[in-house]
Amino acid sequence: MFRRLGWFIGLNYTSWSTKRLPDAKPRPARVKPVAMLDTVQEIAIYIHRFHNLDLFQQGWYQIKITIRWEDSEYTSLGTPARVVQYEAPDLGSDDVCGVWRIDDTDNSFSTQPFRVKYARQDVLLSIMISFNLPLGIYEGPPASAVILKFELMYAPVIEKGSEVLASLDASPAAVHEFRIPPKALLGLHSYCPVHFDAFHAVLVDVTIHTSLLKAGSSVSPMKVPSDFCTTEDDAGDSYFGSNVALAGRVASVHLKEIMLLKALLTSRDILLEELQKLSREIDKAVDLTDFISKMDDMKLFDPVLRANLGASDGQVSGQGKPRNGLEKSNGTLDLRSEELLRCLSQCDLLNSFNTLGDQMSYLWNAFLKFHRGNERKILEFLRDIWAKDRRAEWSIWMVYSKVEMPHHYINGGLDESSHHGVHKRVSTMLKLTDDPAQTAAMRAELHRRSISQMNINNRSIQDMHLFGNPSQIPIVIIERVTNAPRRTTSANSYLRHLDVIDSQGLLIGPSSASAIKQSDFSLHQNVRALKIVVFVHGFQGHHLDLRLVRNQWLLLDPKTQFLMSEANEDKTSDDFREMGLRLAQEVVSFVKKKMDKVSRSGSLGDIRLSFVGHSIGNIIIRTALAENIMEPFLRYLYTYVSISGPHLGYLYSSNSLFNSGLWILKKLKGTQCIHQLTFTDDPDLQNTFLYKLCKEKTLERFKHVILLSSPQDGYVPYHSARIESCQAASLDSSKKSKAFFDMLNNCLDQIRAPSSEYRVFMRCDVNFDTSSYGKNLNTFIGRAAHIEFLESDIFARFIMWSFPEFFR
Repeated sequence: MFRRLGWFIGLNYTSWSTKRLPDAKPRPARVKPVAMLDTVQEIAIYIHRFHNLDLFQQGWYQIKITIRWEDSEYTSLGTPARVVQYEAPDLGSDDVCGVWRIDDTDNSFSTQPFRVKYARQDVLLSIMISFNLPLGIYEGPPASAVILKFELMYAPVIEKGSEVLASLDASPAAVHEFRIPPKALLGLHSYCPVHFDAFHAVLVDVTIHTSLLKAGSSVSPMKVPSDFCTTEDDAGDSYFGSNVALAGRVASVHLKEIMLLKALLTSRDILLEELQKLSREIDKAVDLTDFISKMDDMKLFDPVLRANLGASDGQVSGQGKPRNGLEKSNGTLDLRSEELLRCLSQCDLLNSFNTLGDQMSYLWNAFLKFHRGNERKILEFLRDIWAKDRRAEWSIWMVYSKVEMPHHYINGGLDESSHHGVHKRVSTMLKLTDDPAQTAAMRAELHRRSISQMNINNRSIQDMHLFGNPSQIPIVIIERVTNAPRRTTSANSYLRHLDVIDSQGLLIGPSSASAIKQSDFSLHQNVRALKIVVFVHGFQGHHLDLRLVRNQWLLLDPKTQFLMSEANEDKTSDDFREMGLRLAQEVVSFVKKKMDKVSRSGSLGDIRLSFVGHSIGNIIIRTALAENIMEPFLRYLYTYVSISGPHLGYLYSSNSLFNSGLWILKKLKGTQCIHQLTFTDDPDLQNTFLYKLCKEKTLERFKHVILLSSPQDGYVPYHSARIESCQAASLDSSKKSKAFFDMLNNCLDQIRAPSSEYRVFMRCDVNFDTSSYGKNLNTFIGRAAHIEFLESDIFARFIMWSFPEFFR
């Protein structure tokens, strides 16, 4: 009854006391029962905050949680065992409907319904729910993973009272599942952000804590010889000589008990270590002195140590030598040796299990008490650890390489004497026999096949959006283009922070460089930094097209201000000059307004202005940066992210079907920007808009230039999105080729940084899994991949969380 009321209660485990079985001298004719060790897997879930990133609908929301074993042999669902409300919800009476509840039909837990009214709204839930998953008799330590399921329930705001609860129970609006591997079940303390999906973009701050606990112990009716031991025993062999099946069954049971005891030992050590680690990291003491002083494993296995070591009172003497490989390489005794544990009698096994179980119960409750008093600091610490681990975990889908920026003038197939008609082939960044797009696609496909053969089994919580089907996740090939005069000669790749040389010749990382730059501001108490990111959509786009990338940036740095440009919405058929001026005016107005707001509340410190563009939005951005009204703000430029931008236009486009579409837009609709992209806005290529734009210094002020491309994107030429040479231009000897390489070199000159400046230039190839697209026109013309940049955020997650220093 109390479970349904939802009051602030806590249901705690109780230790099952078992009397020690009386010792008896072994007699061949006497038997004793086999001990049955019963354990339970406990998973505690702390829900701190629900943050509305990008929900499209106001209304009532609720989070429902269920837990189950992944394998079919573990059919039981997790049972809610205890609920602790850390703080009262910070919502008004009109924003809460009902209380949290537990449903006995599916063993689920549901938070209280809460009302979401506006964007960036925080709802502090501050509640912990613990689930128990029984392992079953004789099952041994957990061999199956656990699936943790979060469901986002929704009801319209017009409904009230019981109508809200009935509507919430109907069906989930979104689901996000996680997998806890078997290795992590013995002990884990991890941050676990719940995002649901692209149409229900929220952030639920959750931490997960797991441990293996004793549920009880008893005896089995199965009879075995009292002196039975799983090591080779003459008496045992003679007793079971006529019943080999029974001997095998007993040996199997005993082995599973041994493995269970060993798992309980491991779980205790992990919990103790993690508790001490958390205490140190958040600088809050937890008193475990008395517990550690009494935690003597030598006494725990005293009987078997006496027999094996030949030393009194279980101590290792100089004459007593461990047998059966019980000694470690450093000479200490391995108390977790399977050989040692196999020699425990059933009575000693039961006593050791009960003692360990009591220790685990004490430690687990000490941890829950410690967590209750320091939940926010623990959350912050675990969240920082999670952020640092993303680069390593997501490297499964990322391939890294490094190339040098060319230091000579790239002229394809022509040298400086080409005006005399002398044709000379020179080396370029690519082999003329290779198609870079096909090479990148083949490289990604090989990597995708290797992922499908991986056996991913670590101690980290696995997001099923990624690990549910790892071979369908985009492969991102990161190519860092380095400037030799400024870069270090370290062979280390991206898994380390990028380095720069300061004015005194000292090697410093980007975070240090940023700290030096902002050191003057740190002297003042009220100085506030202003970070602004401008998102610009593409042809016939919408101002919210890049909202998924914005959401990931927001997760990295919640204090960043975002401008989703609307100046050119429904106007992307105009001249780029007009679109660029409109964007420049919009940006200047937005930046000035934010600067004034910050100045009123304190001193304005460092300003960082970043841009993200999709498709022709990148040309609009570069055009806006060339406007005179943007000149005062160019010194604040920080990061530029180009997503499939046609920076070199369509001089060399191999997609004939798409080219036909461009021709129709020019002839029938007179779309001016298409004329400019295809260089038909002027008979002289050197007088065309895009040729002149490449001469403008629109990229050289950015600290980080990141170009995203996809070999599957047929809407934008691969080389144009990457600002690099192409095979067709290298084999061409016409004026068109000369104009192309002029534009290419002008762009690369802007990206090249002087040796005194810190700058990063990266090309990121995003290779989507096209098997899910099917055979249709969008796939055939390459539109599917072009639009996938807007409909998926996984590639943005990989890049932004792997290189957070570029986006903070």
